[in-house]
Amino acid sequence: MDAPVVRLTRVSLCYRLAKQRLPSLKEYAIHFVKGALSYEKLWALADIDLEVARGETVGIVGRNGAGKSTLLKVISSVLKPTRGRAEVRGRVAPILELGTGFDFELTGRENVFLNGLLLGRSRREIAAAYREIVDFSELGDFIDTPIRNYSSGMQARLGFSIATAWRPDLLILDEVLGVGDVAFRQKCEERIAELHRNGSTILLVAHTRGAIVETCSRCLWLDRGRLVLDGPPAEVVDAYESRVAPQPSGA
Repeated sequence: MDAPVVRLTRVSLCYRLAKQRLPSLKEYAIHFVKGALSYEKLWALADIDLEVARGETVGIVGRNGAGKSTLLKVISSVLKPTRGRAEVRGRVAPILELGTGFDFELTGRENVFLNGLLLGRSRREIAAAYREIVDFSELGDFIDTPIRNYSSGMQARLGFSIATAWRPDLLILDEVLGVGDVAFRQKCEERIAELHRNGSTILLVAHTRGAIVETCSRCLWLDRGRLVLDGPPAEVVDAYESRVAPQPSGA
């Protein structure tokens, strides 16, 4: 039996947040030298145990601040857990936030090569995939425009097109399907399904029911950094929505 692509063992992550609101870097430096800075701890993740098998498509739901993006950053090795152990096997292609990995002064064309290199691809591999990346993104002549002039939807198009141009062992998507027009989101969902059929493992954060229930084979519900429920997508999303739905007045 194949080892899990992702294995988290009692993973916790704590952020240290400064209590003081200091107006300038100078004030911060003065407080730092005096040892007058005080912090409070925020546990973004708490004792997460998780295994994801090869070929699974796993959706993640939860309120803003529940720890979803932090979890993906730990799995992507962007953040190191405060406690516990995170093991990931294979080549990872993460799209964590809009603009991540882009140089906003470079054109879309130049960023295709930059991001491809960051994903571990050679210039020859990137050149061979370049036309397919541009065609899938539907950016046309905008590919030679600096990224700083791109809308959020255009950034999402290009980032997704680059990350999925080659079949990764693990594809990580943080709310990418919530940006852009309906037609392009459908294209993304079709490509995710194709990667799934070809054996890629996919972790997906989304706020729309359809993106989770129609795309995923399993769903996780995070709340205040803890894993509340892990199961079939429709059941988990139903439980989550019933918890967060506004109560009728007088209830």
